[in-house]
Amino acid sequence: MEEFHKVRRLPPYVFEQVNRLKASARSRGADIIDLGMGNPDLPTPKAIVDKLCEVVRDPRTHRYSSSRGIPGLRRAQANYYARRFGVKLDPDTQVVATLGSKEGFANMAQAITAPGDVILCPNPTYPIHAFGFIMSGGVIRSLQVEPDDGFIPALERGIRHSIPKPLALILNYPSNPTAQVASLDFYKEVVAFAKKNDIIILSDLAYSEIYFDGNPPPSVLQVPGAIEVAVEFTSMSKTFSMPGWRMGFAVGNERLISALTRVKSYLDYGAFTPIQVAAAHALNGDGADIAEVRDIYHKRRDVMVDAFSRAGWIVPAPAASMFAWAPIPEPFKHLGSLEFSKLLIEHADVAVAPGVGFGEHGDDHVRIALVENEHRIRQAARNIKRFLASSAKQPNNVVPLAAHR
Repeated sequence: MEEFHKVRRLPPYVFEQVNRLKASARSRGADIIDLGMGNPDLPTPKAIVDKLCEVVRDPRTHRYSSSRGIPGLRRAQANYYARRFGVKLDPDTQVVATLGSKEGFANMAQAITAPGDVILCPNPTYPIHAFGFIMSGGVIRSLQVEPDDGFIPALERGIRHSIPKPLALILNYPSNPTAQVASLDFYKEVVAFAKKNDIIILSDLAYSEIYFDGNPPPSVLQVPGAIEVAVEFTSMSKTFSMPGWRMGFAVGNERLISALTRVKSYLDYGAFTPIQVAAAHALNGDGADIAEVRDIYHKRRDVMVDAFSRAGWIVPAPAASMFAWAPIPEPFKHLGSLEFSKLLIEHADVAVAPGVGFGEHGDDHVRIALVENEHRIRQAARNIKRFLASSAKQPNNVVPLAAHR
């Protein structure tokens, strides 16, 4: 039977190949240290869980909830933006709760995309940034560029070579997967460009609170007038270690938020009300929980960079996010990121995310997630050191898994 049209538009899911290999290795008894998926291992802070348990005992909260978020939650998010970024938002018209930032991006794509619309998107990038629009009938024009002096010229080329003119630009800083950060000056230039060319900005700020060098990442909405063209997506998954709770937000331009809210109203009834109440409780907190999470990831980053360096794999220290974007060691670069990731599972019992899963321009890197404790990260480094030493002595014995089939 022929595949459905939207399914045909999607490439094979690269990460599923790695997941199958992990499962197979574990079934054989291997102790796989999983640094692949960005799935936080830290517990949700106790006060948030306690609030959930308190509210869930009230049977009235078990009814259908509000698709756009209960008023208290939207107010809490608006207050967070005021404290953290100095950005004033109307919780009734400029804030909508989403089932995580991933759902928010996908439904925004559904809301604003007509068949053939062109979207400017970084490459590599988090997959939903591109495929949310592809599934909605859009066309992706990739930008292989960093948030530096080359960004605006890349946007200008994207405008010149796109028919029709691009509808929207995706931003994601701190970046998943590259961990790059952007400055407020960068955002000012991009906002000016978007206004001049009548382009929507969709900014993914999911890692705004996971930073390490004393410089909190800014919001694009801090730029005066940005709210005229921009919507920003945030998530509680990483900030409060709540990935399974599926709670995020879209904030910004009233017209775009209204479009997203309308689409969502046809698709869901919102998150379970006790989850929304607990999320509001988290956002209204004093920030101590956020600081503790940040400190743990900071320590893990330092351990990983040091231990992997000692193992013979130089990994640049990320300034933010819960990931490191690691160049494939030179002897293995010709294999590409998927085959190298397979080798690490087979020969080092370590799982990472192949860079090609984030776009073809990421194929010379892998993404390493800081989702294991410091002991396990050091253990992963020891395993990798043995693998690198063995492959250097007997390179012919290290064969990609695909060659065994």
